[in-house]
Parts: sequence; structure tokens; C-alpha cells
Amino acid sequence: MKRVVVVGAGLSGLVTSTALARDGFNVTCVTFGVGGLPLGSGVIDVCGYNADSRVPAGPSTQTPYSTHNQVGGRVGQASAPSPARTGFRPPYHRSSASLEHPYAAIGADAVQAGLALLLELAGPDLLIGDPDTDVMLPTALGMTRPACLYPPSMVAGAHDCAAVIVGFKRLRDFFPQLIVGNCGGRAAMVDTVARPGEVTSSPMVFARFFDTDEGRQALVAALRPVVGDGETVGLPAVLGLDDTTAWRKIEDALGQPVFEIPFAPPSVPGWRLNNALVRAAQAAGVRLRRGVKAIGVEQTHGRATGVVVTSAGHPTTLPADAVVLATGGLKSGGIMMDDHQKFSEPVMGLPLANVPEVPFVAEVFASQPAYLVGVRVDAAMRPLDDDGNVVCGNVHAVGGLLGGSIRWQELTAGGIDVGSAVAAAEAIGQELA
Repeated sequence: MKRVVVVGAGLSGLVTSTALARDGFNVTCVTFGVGGLPLGSGVIDVCGYNADSRVPAGPSTQTPYSTHNQVGGRVGQASAPSPARTGFRPPYHRSSASLEHPYAAIGADAVQAGLALLLELAGPDLLIGDPDTDVMLPTALGMTRPACLYPPSMVAGAHDCAAVIVGFKRLRDFFPQLIVGNCGGRAAMVDTVARPGEVTSSPMVFARFFDTDEGRQALVAALRPVVGDGETVGLPAVLGLDDTTAWRKIEDALGQPVFEIPFAPPSVPGWRLNNALVRAAQAAGVRLRRGVKAIGVEQTHGRATGVVVTSAGHPTTLPADAVVLATGGLKSGGIMMDDHQKFSEPVMGLPLANVPEVPFVAEVFASQPAYLVGVRVDAAMRPLDDDGNVVCGNVHAVGGLLGGSIRWQELTAGGIDVGSAVAAAEAIGQELA
């Protein structure tokens, strides 16, 4: 059985690992820490805020995704599918061949397949939605943001942002008055005690409390005096962790629509999705090695033969017939910048594209050039050098490691992650079959 080592257990690493294991490969996924999902909102973005965001058709004629530029639109408004367009470039990127967006290499078919796989792995209790349209969901700032795939626990907020927004006196970082001040409705507070003796409790403590019948009953009892008949109820996104239907049980007991609003990390919806994808990977046969840091890739005749990882006493090499780097970008440590503003990729020393002379600019809301730095890849997600040559034939880069996109600013992270994951898995399957 052919062996594949995946480095990183974020969204792209877990999806790649699961896809490869399902195809019969011997997959080991090594991760030094937790991936980025627990820091996110639990929604999956494809084109987001980008006025020109269209996944290019590439070699296929399949209709790509819609423009999704509904920032100022009505809550719940969805955009229509857009015609195929190649040469995708976000509007704030400067005109330069080195600034090609990852979607140009990934293509629409891989993104479509990646989203379908993700929906299957997560299940309908965690993710729903139509890849061709976005809905607008309320945020903890009282604004709305586009989302492609999203938890069903957030759906009611897409239809009625002007609801009663209820906060918990013992939960920090969620402010109903701020939300209603920007989007309308009214604010209320309840004092639900998630853990006796605590003046403030963390989101995870509340989530585990609402996993229980006792916790849900206490919340419903606290809500009844402050919620009017027929009102839609917005709550902080802490309605259960392991029980992904806890929000629905609360809604049924209250007898009125309930929706979650994500707020500051740790993100309970992000943890739910992370846990589900870890379970799916392990069920597919992926060996997940936690607390293990990749420090190098051994090569022979231009091909990777193993991944060197830290271990007690001395480094260990995990043999590999193919390697997938899902280590993330500058924010995740997959790309490093030293005191002299020199960028590097720490596992293999891969060539980096989009390296700026000035990494950061003074304007607060400006696009920071440093976050465009990353690896340039071909359609098989193989890293390329400055001349466009493949660096190593059986090494593939996915997710945030790919350069040319400020993912959280465009809201394209999910599409890049799952699209590159499927593209890499398919390429490895074809090569090693």
C-alpha cells in the first residue's frame, strides 16, 4: 500500500487525508497543534467579499461559482450563478504575473468536488448550503457577512436579523447592544449559570453545559421572561459542542426560531466542525499523530522519500511515496518571516512567490502585502520554482500555504482549502495508482 504523509490538520489537511485514505492509501497526518478551524466561525467561504471572485473554469466547462458580492444586500439575499471567467484576479491585487490567485491553478471542478466532499464529511447537522449562492449571516458586530456553507443553527439569522439578541451575563465578548445598534431589533440579557461559582465562564464551558438536558432547560427557562411571542431569538454560538442538535432542542422547547451568532475565539462552531472532520479522517483509516512537528523532507533523485519529524531523543523519518504540505501561511507558521523581513518556508525551503519589498503598510485597513506570500503551484498542487518548474514531483502544497490570496479579507479560505485538497488527492491517486 502506498504511503502518504500529510503535514497539517487544518481544513485542507484533514480533507486531503480523508480523501486519500478513502482511495486506499496508507495516510499519516502529522500535526504540531490544532488547525485553524477552532479560530474560525464554522462557516465555509468560497468567494465572499470579492466583487470579481469567480472560480475560473480551467480545463473544464463547468459553470463556476457566483460573484457573491452581497455585502450591502438584504439579509438572506443570494446571488445568481455567473458565467465562466478565466484569469481570476481579486480587484485589489496589483497587475503582476506573480500575483496569480490560487483558484487559477485549482479550477472550478476541484472546488466543486471539495465542497461536496466537505458537506458529506461534516453532515447536515454541521454544514448546509448551496455552492452557487451565498446567504448573508449576522455577525457579533451587528453587520452581515456572506457565507457559502454554514451551520443550520445560523439559518434563522439570515431571515430575521432584526430579532431579540440575548446575551449571557457570565459570558464575555458577546454584546447584544452592539449587535442591535447596527442591525436593529432589541437586546436582552439572561443570567444562566454554566458552572457554579464562576463569575464568567468560557464559551466551551457554556457549550458543554448546553450539551446536557439540564443546561438546555435552564436556558429555556431564562429566555421565556425576556422573549416575546413570535420573536426570533439570536444567541451566542455556544449552543452545544458534542450534541450538534442542541440548538434545535432549545428551539423546540422554546417554541420560537433560534439562531447562533459566532463571536470571538475559541469558536464553538469551529470546534464542532474540527471534531467532525477528525472523526471522519480516523474512520477512513487516517493515522493522526498529534504534537509532532515536521522539520524536513528527505529526497532522492528529485523525489521525496520521507518526512522528518521531531520525536523524543532524535528526529524520526516517516517513509512516504507522496507528501502533502498543509501547514498554512504566515499566520499559521507555514511561512516564516525573520527579523530582517526575510520570508521562508520552514519544512522544505520551498520557493516563495509574491515576496514584497515592504511586507506591511501603515494603513490600518489596507491589504498587507506580507499575507500574499506563499507557494506557487501547478494544477496538481506541486510547488513551482521561479521559472515555473516543478520543485519535487511527489510533493504537493494545499490550503493557506498557497500564495496570491489574502484569504480572510476575500473570504475565499474554504474554497481554496477544499479545492486544493481534492486537486492534490486526485493528482496523487493518478500518479501512484
